[in-house]
Amino acid sequence: MAKQSDQAHQITPQVLLKAYACGIFPMSDSADDPGLYWIEPEKRGIFPLDAFHVPRRLARTIRKQPYEIRVDTDFAGVIAGCAGNVASDYRDKTWINQRIRQLYADLFALGHCHTVEVWREGVLVGGLYGVRLGGAFFGESMFSHATDASKIALVYLVARLKAGGFTLLDAQFTTEHLEQFGVIEIDRSDYHRRLEAALPIEADFYGLAGLATVDEVLQLASQTS
Repeated sequence: MAKQSDQAHQITPQVLLKAYACGIFPMSDSADDPGLYWIEPEKRGIFPLDAFHVPRRLARTIRKQPYEIRVDTDFAGVIAGCAGNVASDYRDKTWINQRIRQLYADLFALGHCHTVEVWREGVLVGGLYGVRLGGAFFGESMFSHATDASKIALVYLVARLKAGGFTLLDAQFTTEHLEQFGVIEIDRSDYHRRLEAALPIEADFYGLAGLATVDEVLQLASQTS
């Protein structure tokens, strides 16, 4: 995995968008480390949007509508929740430091960063955030403080992306958690081909607005099995 420090360069939201367009993204070693470095994985995890899988049990839960789904209403809450997710399949501590929070807050203000949020009785209990650029969406992180909350956020994200004409959902890495949804690992050259094809597309992150029912969301996201 290619890794390069940013110490010689000042990262701005505009620089960050250019980096995503080139297939790289920033991370930090920990929440307490003020530094950032650029990552370009040799193997990339992506979700093929035409083959996303919703497990049957999760589909049943979604149909019960245990949560309220909101979009782009509480970026600070979502990234704070993600930063509190210490453990993952490939890291034992969070990589979201204060610089990451500020950079993505700036992207959110510019309309290039989005959240899918899961609420219960007025409390944010799960969600995810990521970056939109053309027809590509780069998933950054997710969190869950209630059963299936982050999984439900992912399903709603996929439905939204498919409704809006997106062609690439970048998961960055493959994990056991994501494998149940059909994430695949591709090499760097394949990823760049897909990214280059997606960037010119004028996709609409808000194209899901016309879908009124949970069944329509599930049908759009995936054929369940």
